[in-house]
Amino acid sequence: MYVLEGEIALHMDGAEHRLGAGGMALAPRGMPHAFIVTSSVCRLLCLHTPGSAQAFYWNASEPTTRTDAAGVVDFDRIGESARRTGATVILGPPPFSGV
Repeated sequence: MYVLEGEIALHMDGAEHRLGAGGMALAPRGMPHAFIVTSSVCRLLCLHTPGSAQAFYWNASEPTTRTDAAGVVDFDRIGESARRTGATVILGPPPFSGV
């Protein structure tokens, strides 16, 4: 995951990290992880091998035009996309602190 613009909080391997523009993280297969956008605008480049998660992201994501506070995450939508596509397993809500 490479941050092109903005900032995310990434929770992986029991630790939380902040990544800004130019930041990069690697989540090995099977490593539980989660991220949340913490800036008003964010663009990410995510590479998956094998490339089998595109349908999950298209169905789980909803672009926004909001420039104020972050929107509410629809975990039901994310979970349904995971079940329908089989691309990932949702273990639970992300464990972010203070985000």
